[in-house]
Amino acid sequence: MVGNKLIINEAAVKEPTFEIDGVFLPPENENLGVVYFCEVQFQKDEQLYERVFAESSLYFYRNRHRFSDWQVVIIYPSRNIEQSDTYPHRNQLNGDQVHRIYLDELGDIRQLPLWVALMVLTTVDEEKAPQEARYLLARSQQEASQPSSHAIIEMITTIMVYKFEQLSQKEVEQMLGITLKETRVYREIKEEGREAGERSLILRQLPRRVGELPQQVRQRVETLSLEQLENLGVALLDFQGMDDLQVWLEAVEK
Repeated sequence: MVGNKLIINEAAVKEPTFEIDGVFLPPENENLGVVYFCEVQFQKDEQLYERVFAESSLYFYRNRHRFSDWQVVIIYPSRNIEQSDTYPHRNQLNGDQVHRIYLDELGDIRQLPLWVALMVLTTVDEEKAPQEARYLLARSQQEASQPSSHAIIEMITTIMVYKFEQLSQKEVEQMLGITLKETRVYREIKEEGREAGERSLILRQLPRRVGELPQQVRQRVETLSLEQLENLGVALLDFQGMDDLQVWLEAVEK
């Protein structure tokens, strides 16, 4: 959201030569509205502006009949992540078409709008992060509607799980005062664990049924989904050799 403009998110547009994180379109009923390009940059990229300006200009050129103007929003955790040599882009950067946001300069996280505070939470150091995360969890339950509250809780727990990768599930739960089993990030981690365990089991069982797996066959098995792996675990009991496995894989891949 930029200003009070209602926009539709067409995020992560990934054409072969187009990698801007988000393209925000005006409402369909708005004739020749403004298109916003958003880039979230948490790592140093010394050619970021060259890419962003080239790709946004190209997109605007290809869709000129749909828009009256374009704007660029670039979000950094801090100024030291910004591209060092900005001189060639001084006209764009000093004009009113490009907006640079430095999260560590937005002020007290507790005074910011909730969705902005979530972005700032990613930059808070580990010593303060638990306290601020608990505050945002409590605030989300007070301010947001029920669906939005759930989404915010998911985002906060996701940020904290990845910020404190060295901690166990129980330790993160205690830190936040919630049960991660109730959140999507925990369910995804659990699902990933089940899939990894099932794949490991299948790869140990298959050689006993069909012989040593060629690398190409092994790679095909490693790309199977959890459901497919579970089905393979049942089917392999009837395999008599490598041909049976090949036939099964070909049927699944059709």
